[in-house]
Amino acid sequence: MALHVGGRGLPDDEPVEYWIVDGTISLEPVDGAETVFSDGWIIPGLVDAHCHVGIGPGGPVDVDEAVRQAETERRAGVLLIRDAGSPIDTRAFDDRDDLPRIIRAGQHLARTKRYIPGLPINVDDETQLPEAVAAQACRGDGWVKLVGDWIDRGVGDLAPLWSDGVLVSAIDAAHANGARVTAHVFGEEALPGLINAGIDCIEHGTGITDDIIALMLAHGTALVPTLINIDNFPGIADSAAKYPTYAAHMRALYATCRSRIGAAREAGVPIYAGTDAGGMVAHGRIADEVNALTGIGLSATEALGAACWESRRWLGAPALEHGAPADLVCFAADPRSGPEVLGRPDLVMLRGRVF
Repeated sequence: MALHVGGRGLPDDEPVEYWIVDGTISLEPVDGAETVFSDGWIIPGLVDAHCHVGIGPGGPVDVDEAVRQAETERRAGVLLIRDAGSPIDTRAFDDRDDLPRIIRAGQHLARTKRYIPGLPINVDDETQLPEAVAAQACRGDGWVKLVGDWIDRGVGDLAPLWSDGVLVSAIDAAHANGARVTAHVFGEEALPGLINAGIDCIEHGTGITDDIIALMLAHGTALVPTLINIDNFPGIADSAAKYPTYAAHMRALYATCRSRIGAAREAGVPIYAGTDAGGMVAHGRIADEVNALTGIGLSATEALGAACWESRRWLGAPALEHGAPADLVCFAADPRSGPEVLGRPDLVMLRGRVF
């Protein structure tokens, strides 16, 4: 049976109507369609651009738990996930019509003992990084995830994992295999090498400075700041008392991150919404991340766009257009009015199926 939804669209706030036939959107009226939503706001399915389906607070999870994570995201209106590194294979999820679409980055790539145990592929010799990147480019869906910096216990502070030269070769290898590259980066030191090597995106980015912002603009580098995860920095610092330099650094990054990321936004660096769900952040919190983005200077419409239509454009995914998959979210109240509304959709439609 054909379905029909009507309301107001964003960002234009103009009246819209969509008919859904065989799981796709039609802009042409369909006789006999059942109206399942009217008199509210209709937007494309939300996007979490940094989400780990397959990771829990204790590390890797089993497939059943990963399904529950994906279902939690769907209930929150997230119908497209950029999974920024997962130790389990979720490609079988593509055969299910009840789970969000996932754009995968394969598995994290890190140096041995320089990231969370159980999550990355460890590269003992950095000269092997380009080969490892090429392999993950083939395993993912157009993205590769590097760990750009992490605590070096010998130094007692955050430090880069890779030399500048090998980053050039590695990122070139990804691009040659049709993939973009992103990297986890908390501190300052790793950023110039990654950006000058042509990386496509930075995750977290708490160490950006005016010089780095200029580099990002020159290279077209995007930023996914994961603000609600950065709120965990003070607790991380508290648990790292045996590394006082690192602990002080994490506290300083936390104290300055919103002004730094706000400066990047003001300068024109593209910013997209990602929660970093799966470890220290629970799944289903995209509304909180959108709200946090308004705290660094984005308008309510811009912040929602960073988790919706703008993020979809960046990831190459369709929005609400004729012939596109019927992935949409409906709200009786304006979803820009706050997380209490955005976090509780009145209707979620995935592949034309109503939830």
